[in-house]
Amino acid sequence: MKVMIVGSGGREHSLVWKIGQSPRVSKLFCAPGNAGIAQMAECIDIPVTDLEALAAFADKSGVDLTVVGPEVPLTMGVVDFFEERGLRIFGPHKDAAEIEGSKVFCKELMSKYGIPTAQFQAFKERNEAAEYVEHIGAPVVVKADGLAAGKGVIPSMTKEDALEALNKIMVERAFGDAGKRVVIEEFLIGEEASFIVLTDGETVVPFASSQDHKPIYDGDRGPNTGGMGAYSPAPVVTEEVHKKIMDEIMIPITKGMASEGRPYRGVLYGGLMIKDGQVKVLEFNARFGDPENQPIMMRMRGDIIPLLEACIDGNLQKGSIDWDPRWAVCVVMASKGYPGSYEKNKVIQGLDRVMKREDVFVFHAGTARAGEDIVTNGGRVIGVTALGEDARRAIDLAYSAARKIKWDGVYFRSDIGKRALDRPR
Repeated sequence: MKVMIVGSGGREHSLVWKIGQSPRVSKLFCAPGNAGIAQMAECIDIPVTDLEALAAFADKSGVDLTVVGPEVPLTMGVVDFFEERGLRIFGPHKDAAEIEGSKVFCKELMSKYGIPTAQFQAFKERNEAAEYVEHIGAPVVVKADGLAAGKGVIPSMTKEDALEALNKIMVERAFGDAGKRVVIEEFLIGEEASFIVLTDGETVVPFASSQDHKPIYDGDRGPNTGGMGAYSPAPVVTEEVHKKIMDEIMIPITKGMASEGRPYRGVLYGGLMIKDGQVKVLEFNARFGDPENQPIMMRMRGDIIPLLEACIDGNLQKGSIDWDPRWAVCVVMASKGYPGSYEKNKVIQGLDRVMKREDVFVFHAGTARAGEDIVTNGGRVIGVTALGEDARRAIDLAYSAARKIKWDGVYFRSDIGKRALDRPR
């Protein structure tokens, strides 16, 4: 079968890598892809937002299945668009993807169906939001309602910080139309984890647990990014916590979406805060995580294609996933200046040496080819992902590999996976 992956990041590279292992797949396309993906799939120069061109290519090329990586085309309705043209595609419909596309919708949905989450208020006017901040004080979390590439969530430890966040989102419009509304919510304390599942609208099948590292600097300091690294499994998700997440969050939210007339089929990602065995939802995302997908795909055994098709066809009830018991750690290497402004076209050195190492894979994100060189083409450039018998070995192997890759202005956190070392599995 022919498969097309939509997207250009590390998440999409890991999907290409995993889907390409299926004995059923004879041809892989990726739109638009990157320099690493181009070594495994035919890259098609179509933006993820050009739904008409994507569908036309899938139709003309006889693509049997399209798998969508990023949230933007999902919230635009790419799944609806393809299905209206008789094309097979994996992902939630537009009305279901709103669970990520609107923080306000997501919070109100959780409130309606009793999903544990932080207390919140939503605002359309900056002055009303500011009055609320003055009333309740700090710390709080200020969130842009719409999509902001993981950067629209601003933890604010003081009232001044919160007011500055409101100005950034609602006045300066740092995140464009995503800032038309904001959510101000309770500041939760605990340990974050990512819990990602497949669902056909009724049955829910979990992936392995994982933990992302959002802030740019070591010790979880600095502004939020799209993710500076991840590891799997996440020890904070004990067997008891796992059951609680499924019973109190993932299954109820799936049933709630169905009750709303928005049946959810695809990948559903719960960003969670866990403290003393209690779990609250920070957000839901309508797609695979990035960088969580890199270690998860490294640990996943077996063919992913039947699971994706079962979600589409509504027969996931027999689905299950076998996991490699080893740990996987992904260290994201970024351009200097990210998540702010950064320079591109820096020549990357050392990739060939690292790719020869066993149990290490370099997933490309913001890369491009310039003649014989591979150069930087984004903020998050690559994700060095390694498997190890325990957390310590996986971390050491990932960092050993990462230190062999260089370019002018390379930056990466040095503490990815530290919490796994501090907590027994």
